Amino acid sequence: MPSRDRRRSYDQYCGIARALDAVGDRWSLLIVRELLAGPRRYTDLHTELPGVSTDMLAARLKDLERESVVERRKLPPPANASVYDLTERGRELLPVLDALATWGAPALAEQRPTDAVRAHWLAFPLREQLRAALAGADGPDGSVTVNVEFPHLQGAFHIRLGEAGPPYGDGLVADPDAVLHVDEDAGGLIASGKLTADILEPRKSPAREVS
Repeated sequence: MPSRDRRRSYDQYCGIARALDAVGDRWSLLIVRELLAGPRRYTDLHTELPGVSTDMLAARLKDLERESVVERRKLPPPANASVYDLTERGRELLPVLDALATWGAPALAEQRPTDAVRAHWLAFPLREQLRAALAGADGPDGSVTVNVEFPHLQGAFHIRLGEAGPPYGDGLVADPDAVLHVDEDAGGLIASGKLTADILEPRKSPAREVS
Protein backbone atom coordinates (compact mmCIF):
# COMPACT_ATOMS: atom_id res chain seq x y z
CA MET A 1 0.00 0.00 0.00
CA PRO A 2 1.53 3.35 -0.98
CA SER A 3 2.52 5.67 1.83
CA ARG A 4 0.29 8.71 2.26
CA ASP A 5 1.01 12.26 3.35
CA ARG A 6 0.12 12.13 7.04
CA ARG A 7 -1.26 15.70 6.84
CA ARG A 8 -4.07 14.31 4.69
CA SER A 9 -4.72 11.16 6.69
CA TYR A 10 -7.27 10.39 9.39
CA ASP A 11 -4.40 8.66 11.19
CA GLN A 12 -6.68 5.88 12.40
CA TYR A 13 -5.78 2.19 12.35
CA CYS A 14 -9.08 1.29 10.70
CA GLY A 15 -9.88 -0.15 7.27
CA ILE A 16 -12.64 2.41 6.67
CA ALA A 17 -10.36 5.29 7.59
CA ARG A 18 -7.58 3.92 5.36
CA ALA A 19 -10.03 3.58 2.48
CA LEU A 20 -11.23 7.15 2.97
CA ASP A 21 -7.61 8.30 3.05
CA ALA A 22 -7.29 6.85 -0.44
CA VAL A 23 -10.62 7.67 -2.12
CA GLY A 24 -12.58 9.85 0.30
CA ASP A 25 -11.68 13.21 -1.20
CA ARG A 26 -14.26 15.17 -3.19
CA TRP A 27 -14.54 13.90 -6.80
CA SER A 28 -12.40 10.80 -6.25
CA LEU A 29 -15.18 8.19 -6.36
CA LEU A 30 -16.92 10.02 -9.21
CA ILE A 31 -13.71 9.68 -11.23
CA VAL A 32 -13.73 5.96 -10.41
CA ARG A 33 -17.39 5.81 -11.52
CA GLU A 34 -16.44 7.15 -14.96
CA LEU A 35 -13.41 4.88 -15.33
CA LEU A 36 -15.39 1.75 -14.48
CA ALA A 37 -16.75 2.01 -18.04
CA GLY A 38 -13.21 1.81 -19.43
CA PRO A 39 -10.22 4.05 -20.16
CA ARG A 40 -10.88 7.77 -20.55
CA ARG A 41 -8.85 10.70 -21.79
CA TYR A 42 -8.44 13.66 -19.48
CA THR A 43 -10.75 15.73 -21.68
CA ASP A 44 -13.40 12.98 -21.56
CA LEU A 45 -13.30 12.96 -17.77
CA HIS A 46 -13.57 16.73 -17.60
CA THR A 47 -16.60 16.66 -19.91
CA GLU A 48 -18.39 13.93 -17.94
CA LEU A 49 -17.70 15.53 -14.55
CA PRO A 50 -19.44 18.91 -14.83
CA GLY A 51 -18.44 21.23 -12.02
CA VAL A 52 -14.89 19.98 -11.52
CA SER A 53 -12.12 22.45 -12.32
CA THR A 54 -9.16 21.38 -14.43
CA ASP A 55 -6.82 21.91 -11.47
CA MET A 56 -8.98 19.83 -9.15
CA LEU A 57 -9.33 17.01 -11.68
CA ALA A 58 -5.59 16.92 -12.27
CA ALA A 59 -4.93 16.87 -8.52
CA ARG A 60 -7.40 14.07 -7.87
CA LEU A 61 -6.01 11.96 -10.70
CA LYS A 62 -2.52 12.36 -9.24
CA ASP A 63 -3.83 11.35 -5.82
CA LEU A 64 -5.51 8.26 -7.27
CA GLU A 65 -2.36 7.34 -9.19
CA ARG A 66 -0.34 7.62 -5.99
CA GLU A 67 -2.80 5.31 -4.25
CA SER A 68 -2.51 2.77 -7.11
CA VAL A 69 -6.22 3.18 -7.90
CA VAL A 70 -5.66 4.76 -11.33
CA GLU A 71 -2.90 4.45 -13.89
CA ARG A 72 -2.04 6.53 -16.92
CA ARG A 73 -1.11 4.75 -20.13
CA LYS A 74 -0.95 5.30 -23.85
CA LEU A 75 -3.28 3.57 -26.28
CA PRO A 76 -1.64 1.86 -29.26
CA PRO A 77 -1.99 3.28 -32.80
CA PRO A 78 -4.13 4.43 -34.44
CA ALA A 79 -5.62 5.97 -31.27
CA ASN A 80 -2.20 6.92 -29.89
CA ALA A 81 -3.80 8.82 -27.01
CA SER A 82 -2.95 9.06 -23.32
CA VAL A 83 -5.75 7.72 -21.14
CA TYR A 84 -6.50 7.06 -17.51
CA ASP A 85 -7.61 3.59 -16.49
CA LEU A 86 -8.37 1.77 -13.27
CA THR A 87 -5.87 -0.63 -11.79
CA GLU A 88 -7.04 -3.96 -10.43
CA ARG A 89 -7.23 -2.28 -7.02
CA GLY A 90 -9.38 0.45 -8.55
CA ARG A 91 -11.76 -2.06 -10.12
CA GLU A 92 -12.23 -3.62 -6.69
CA LEU A 93 -14.23 -0.48 -5.83
CA LEU A 94 -17.14 -1.66 -8.03
CA PRO A 95 -19.15 -3.25 -5.16
CA VAL A 96 -18.53 -0.11 -3.10
CA LEU A 97 -20.07 2.09 -5.80
CA ASP A 98 -22.91 -0.40 -6.30
CA ALA A 99 -23.70 -0.18 -2.59
CA LEU A 100 -23.49 3.62 -2.53
CA ALA A 101 -25.75 3.88 -5.59
CA THR A 102 -28.35 1.59 -4.01
CA TRP A 103 -28.22 3.57 -0.77
CA GLY A 104 -28.55 6.86 -2.66
CA ALA A 105 -31.26 5.75 -5.11
CA PRO A 106 -34.21 7.01 -3.00
CA ALA A 107 -32.74 10.53 -3.25
CA LEU A 108 -33.33 10.46 -7.02
CA ALA A 109 -37.08 10.90 -6.56
CA GLU A 110 -36.74 14.60 -7.33
CA GLN A 111 -34.23 16.24 -9.65
CA ARG A 112 -32.96 19.54 -8.30
CA PRO A 113 -32.87 22.54 -10.67
CA THR A 114 -29.08 22.72 -10.31
CA ASP A 115 -28.48 19.02 -11.04
CA ALA A 116 -26.35 18.08 -14.03
CA VAL A 117 -27.55 14.86 -15.66
CA ARG A 118 -25.84 12.14 -17.67
CA ALA A 119 -27.87 9.07 -18.59
CA HIS A 120 -25.06 6.65 -17.72
CA TRP A 121 -24.95 7.89 -14.14
CA LEU A 122 -28.10 5.83 -13.61
CA ALA A 123 -26.26 2.62 -14.50
CA PHE A 124 -25.23 1.87 -10.93
CA PRO A 125 -28.59 2.03 -9.13
CA LEU A 126 -30.06 0.11 -12.07
CA ARG A 127 -27.51 -2.69 -11.77
CA GLU A 128 -28.85 -4.05 -8.50
CA GLN A 129 -32.49 -3.79 -9.59
CA LEU A 130 -31.76 -5.51 -12.90
CA ARG A 131 -29.70 -8.19 -11.18
CA ALA A 132 -32.83 -9.33 -9.36
CA ALA A 133 -35.02 -8.96 -12.46
CA LEU A 134 -32.73 -11.11 -14.60
CA ALA A 135 -31.75 -13.77 -12.09
CA GLY A 136 -31.07 -17.02 -13.92
CA ALA A 137 -30.85 -15.40 -17.35
CA ASP A 138 -27.06 -15.26 -17.61
CA GLY A 139 -25.35 -15.91 -20.92
CA PRO A 140 -22.68 -18.46 -21.84
CA ASP A 141 -19.92 -16.44 -20.17
CA GLY A 142 -21.93 -16.04 -16.97
CA SER A 143 -22.98 -12.48 -17.76
CA VAL A 144 -26.14 -10.62 -18.79
CA THR A 145 -26.10 -7.53 -21.00
CA VAL A 146 -28.98 -5.04 -20.95
CA ASN A 147 -29.39 -2.13 -23.38
CA VAL A 148 -30.82 0.90 -21.59
CA GLU A 149 -32.43 3.82 -23.40
CA PHE A 150 -33.61 7.02 -21.73
CA PRO A 151 -34.87 9.21 -24.61
CA HIS A 152 -35.86 12.07 -22.32
CA LEU A 153 -32.24 12.19 -21.11
CA GLN A 154 -30.96 11.83 -24.68
CA GLY A 155 -28.82 8.93 -23.56
CA ALA A 156 -28.27 5.24 -24.14
CA PHE A 157 -25.84 2.82 -22.56
CA HIS A 158 -25.54 -0.85 -21.74
CA ILE A 159 -25.18 -2.61 -18.42
CA ARG A 160 -23.30 -5.86 -17.93
CA LEU A 161 -24.07 -8.06 -14.96
CA GLY A 162 -21.58 -10.77 -14.12
CA GLU A 163 -17.85 -11.24 -14.02
CA ALA A 164 -16.88 -10.45 -17.61
CA GLY A 165 -16.07 -6.94 -18.81
CA PRO A 166 -16.81 -3.47 -17.44
CA PRO A 167 -20.07 -3.01 -15.49
CA TYR A 168 -21.42 -0.52 -18.03
CA GLY A 169 -20.44 1.12 -21.29
CA ASP A 170 -21.37 3.85 -23.73
CA GLY A 171 -23.97 3.18 -26.40
CA LEU A 172 -25.97 0.07 -27.19
CA VAL A 173 -24.67 -3.41 -28.03
CA ALA A 174 -25.90 -5.78 -30.71
CA ASP A 175 -27.99 -8.75 -29.54
CA PRO A 176 -28.42 -7.84 -25.84
CA ASP A 177 -30.06 -10.24 -23.40
CA ALA A 178 -32.72 -7.63 -22.60
CA VAL A 179 -33.75 -4.06 -23.37
CA LEU A 180 -34.99 -1.37 -21.00
CA HIS A 181 -36.63 1.62 -22.69
CA VAL A 182 -37.85 4.27 -20.27
CA ASP A 183 -39.97 7.12 -21.63
CA GLU A 184 -40.74 8.70 -18.29
CA ASP A 185 -38.81 10.05 -15.32
CA ALA A 186 -36.08 7.46 -14.93
CA GLY A 187 -34.83 8.84 -11.63
CA GLY A 188 -38.28 8.63 -10.11
CA LEU A 189 -38.71 5.04 -11.26
CA ILE A 190 -35.35 4.02 -9.84
CA ALA A 191 -36.05 5.80 -6.55
CA SER A 192 -39.41 4.03 -6.24
CA GLY A 193 -37.90 0.60 -6.93
CA LYS A 194 -40.38 -0.05 -9.75
CA LEU A 195 -37.64 -1.35 -12.06
CA THR A 196 -37.87 -4.89 -10.73
CA ALA A 197 -38.77 -8.37 -11.94
CA ASP A 198 -41.99 -7.35 -13.71
CA ILE A 199 -40.13 -4.99 -16.05
CA LEU A 200 -37.88 -7.35 -17.99
CA GLU A 201 -38.30 -10.88 -19.25
CA PRO A 202 -35.53 -13.52 -19.26
CA ARG A 203 -32.95 -14.11 -21.97
CA LYS A 204 -34.28 -14.65 -25.51
CA SER A 205 -37.75 -13.40 -24.56
CA PRO A 206 -39.09 -10.08 -25.86
CA ALA A 207 -38.22 -7.42 -23.31
CA ARG A 208 -41.07 -5.29 -22.12
CA GLU A 209 -40.82 -1.53 -22.40
CA VAL A 210 -41.49 0.85 -19.54
CA SER A 211 -43.28 3.88 -20.93
